[in-house]
Amino acid sequence: MSEVKKGGMTVAEAGRLGGEERRRVLGPEGYSEMGRKGGATTKQRFGPEFYSEIGRKGGEKMRDQRGPEFYSKIGKQGGATVKRLIEDGKRGEERDKR
Repeated sequence: MSEVKKGGMTVAEAGRLGGEERRRVLGPEGYSEMGRKGGATTKQRFGPEFYSEIGRKGGEKMRDQRGPEFYSKIGKQGGATVKRLIEDGKRGEERDKR
């Protein structure tokens, strides 16, 4: 994107300000709806396979950038979270029985 200053503002700054104003006007619900409409339009235009393809490409890029150690680390973190949630649930069941 061009960063040429014209009138004291770059293109990036103008885009950011416009996006912030749009979000302010629409609010959280309107902004979410705008995203859903955009996703539906993209799905209609390119088909559901498009999302599989961009997901695959993104996954490959992350793998190439971060390596297998990254996946091992986040897998262990996720497993620890699941284990903690299960233990919390069991403690809650025991409390409910009393």
